[in-house]
Amino acid sequence: MATTTAPPEPAAPADIPPPSLRQRLLSGSTLGPLAALIIACAFFSLRTDRFLTGGNFSLIIQQVMVVGTLAIGQTLIILTAGIDLSNGAIMALSSIVMTRLAVHSGVPPLLALLIGLAVATAFGLANGLLVTRVPLPPFIVTLGMLNIAFALTHIYSQEQTVTGVPSLLTALGNTFTLGDTDITYGSIVTIGLFLLFAYLLGQTAWGRHVYAVGNNPEAARLTGIPTNRVLVGVYATAGLVYGIAALLSVARTGVGDPQAGQTDNLDSITAVVLGGTSLFGGRGTVLGTLIGALIVGVIRNGLQLIGVASIYQTLITGILVILAVTIDQVSRRRSR
Repeated sequence: MATTTAPPEPAAPADIPPPSLRQRLLSGSTLGPLAALIIACAFFSLRTDRFLTGGNFSLIIQQVMVVGTLAIGQTLIILTAGIDLSNGAIMALSSIVMTRLAVHSGVPPLLALLIGLAVATAFGLANGLLVTRVPLPPFIVTLGMLNIAFALTHIYSQEQTVTGVPSLLTALGNTFTLGDTDITYGSIVTIGLFLLFAYLLGQTAWGRHVYAVGNNPEAARLTGIPTNRVLVGVYATAGLVYGIAALLSVARTGVGDPQAGQTDNLDSITAVVLGGTSLFGGRGTVLGTLIGALIVGVIRNGLQLIGVASIYQTLITGILVILAVTIDQVSRRRSR
């Protein structure tokens, strides 16, 4: 009697031990940005006594916490070889939804907050479904979603800034004192998010799947990784992070501003690129993104302290982005 054999199961991804925190910080993609951050801090500390103070560093963290949080979601998407041009607009829409519901519609602040987070997550989910199910290029999808979210923000807000925001929505803007330095709770939340996603990307199967999809989606599929499900999850998670960034924006300014986030999409990409994450996917760390966001914050803060016009801050940031992408291109060609 002939016997039948079951078809072989797809090979499981190799159980490679995840790198330690020290290894990620000292990796090639992170070591360069970290050195650049240290050099920038040393330069500005020599130029002005006001730079190297606890109060000034707290101010830098406050200035980068919104863009830095957006950059976490951007990092997840760029690691999968995508890009998100809509994150700033989604953040603005989420902030308007949660503030208008709480102030003008009489919705309890906690429920308004949850609805705002849900709206941001839904937009991220829609991005992921369009990228995987249609499929469409991430650039086109998120460019279209940028315009949709921007328009809905201005339609729903009626071009009006929302004031009188409940204390629950601004609580993360409050401060506590550490030594002689006032630190906002929002800064702690931002740092906590970076540590959380550093753990998820570096120490979990989900994180390894994200890197695998970014490196080679077809090879990842053949090893049994549900690539479309991973991508949809990444975009939806990024949307949730944008909603948290919206809450941080409201907490920092105390209002719901329909004009918020108009350049934050480019600023978040800048932070990711300066942090050593490859635009081609599969390489980079969220801790590198934190360093990249701090580089931008330190340069802008330092130049302002020494009296350099803001237009030169933009010029220098643009030069740094081009240098970072050039280095990524060169290293990628050498690794082939």
